[in-house]
Amino acid sequence: MKFRTEIQINPAKHKITYDAGLFFLGSCFSENIFNKVDYFKFKSASNPFGILYNPAAIENIISKSLNGYTYSEKDVFELNERWHCYDSHSVLSESNKETLIENLNNATTKTSEHLKTASHLFITIGTAWVYRSKASEKIVGNCHKVPQKEFDKELLSIAKIEVLLKSCISQIKAVNPSAQIVFTVSPIRHLKDGFVENMRSKSHLISAVHSIKDQIENVSYFPSYEIVHDDLRDYRFYAEDLVHPNQMAIDYIWEKFQNTWIDTTCEPIMKKVDFVQKGLAHRPFNPKAEAHQTFLKKIETAKSELAEKYGIQF
Repeated sequence: MKFRTEIQINPAKHKITYDAGLFFLGSCFSENIFNKVDYFKFKSASNPFGILYNPAAIENIISKSLNGYTYSEKDVFELNERWHCYDSHSVLSESNKETLIENLNNATTKTSEHLKTASHLFITIGTAWVYRSKASEKIVGNCHKVPQKEFDKELLSIAKIEVLLKSCISQIKAVNPSAQIVFTVSPIRHLKDGFVENMRSKSHLISAVHSIKDQIENVSYFPSYEIVHDDLRDYRFYAEDLVHPNQMAIDYIWEKFQNTWIDTTCEPIMKKVDFVQKGLAHRPFNPKAEAHQTFLKKIETAKSELAEKYGIQF
């Protein structure tokens, strides 16, 4: 008997090897996959501006980065003794205004570099609900706990999301024509918007992505949303907040991602990297024991082989 339906995903045409450069943008779900590829020492980077949830915020950062935008005092504001920018996540917020501006401009430089050089770019969109500042009439990437009365909340239409995503694609392709662009829709539920509102939001995102992916070459979709909601489909795969996927779900999605996107030639390297990572994390009962010293020598040998053959550093 079968007790669940397991999603089948066709292998990607342009798979990831250890020569690839990976760049992740968007919702916190992109961080989960980034953490996996980072653990296995693939060349990768993620969200210089911090987590971004909606397509407008992501398009804004791509546009500003590739057009050499320079942040200044007019782009930041002070609240609760911290300086913030509506374009970035609060992880970049600082107690010092000049430090924040410097960090924002560094993030712009890094984003531009990664967009121009990445072989694979993964963009995770989380919500179609956006907040528009009443003062500037611009959609913000993060509200930074500014009172909600300062914003108008709106749902991006499918057509508007298509325009934003096509803008992302065209700008990236202009500087990096061969980049593989992969969209995902975050499985994380935005229940603060409401149950019905969350489903409306996700359906807009999914419809927009599928509308454009068949039109443009080297644009793909990875079904992380469907894996959680149609394959796993159980609250035991959620964290205690019943909103975010738990580690078991993340590991399962990673398994699907690996089978879809990572070339099988990487498997022996990944196993050796995993051996070293676990060894470095190991805390022995007796550090001076002969067995542990032998174990450490094996780790050093593996590290040297990985550095010499593949340029992997720990």
